Amino acid sequence: MDNIVNAKSQIILVEGGVLDIKAEAIVNAANNSLLGGGGVDGAIHRAAGPDLLEECRKLGGCQTGQAKITKAYNIQNSDYIIHTVGPVYQGNKEDGDLLASAYQKSLDLALEHCCSSIAFPCISTGAYRFPLEKASQIAIKTVVDWLNRHSEDTLTVFFCCYTEREYSVYQEILSQWKNKNNFSETLLILEPRS
Repeated sequence: MDNIVNAKSQIILVEGGVLDIKAEAIVNAANNSLLGGGGVDGAIHRAAGPDLLEECRKLGGCQTGQAKITKAYNIQNSDYIIHTVGPVYQGNKEDGDLLASAYQKSLDLALEHCCSSIAFPCISTGAYRFPLEKASQIAIKTVVDWLNRHSEDTLTVFFCCYTEREYSVYQEILSQWKNKNNFSETLLILEPRS
């Protein structure tokens, strides 16, 4: 586990899934329907149970780059699920803008619901084919910028990397951010996957 602490908020890098983390809000990399799918979306829907599907039906879907929030239902480690829709990668600038928006809107919802912690999966890097290196740079930049703009708020942000490759890419980029930005109160801790 890599832990970057700056002011009141922190970023923690974890090798594992969002369902393994104790966080007030977990983020679901959803499709536009919000009715469940494959990957983390399907896993979250199965873990939360049928009440989640009922609530999601009432939300009327979600546009790419936006986010909506529900209860976590049967997921014991969390109070909320923030459903966000990342872009299907096409190789243009709009892809990056939409991915950044998905992270930003999720953070905004966490703040609106007074969450002290939020856990993100790697959004759009699976079936939506966003290159992991680009996606992780966008994710980290968006989160760091958001935390800097909300420096009076306290939020712990988990980046949950399901594979070793995801973890090592995020670890490298977070280390670059740490060095480049000279975080004076930065703490970097490495802990093996449990």
